Amino acid sequence: MEQLLWILSQPDYLPIVAMVGALAYLLTVWWKQARRHDRLRKEDGTEGIARDMRR
Repeated sequence: MEQLLWILSQPDYLPIVAMVGALAYLLTVWWKQARRHDRLRKEDGTEGIARDMRR
């Protein structure tokens, strides 16, 4: 594990590590939004999603 952390902390790999972290964050945000839209669609149809997007 120590060797992996050493490799990932090298300057050449820092942008890659940052991109992986950003991708994980964005996928989490997109997943939560998709689940919220699914719930709104079941409750109110497409009007619920449109109302949520306007706020």
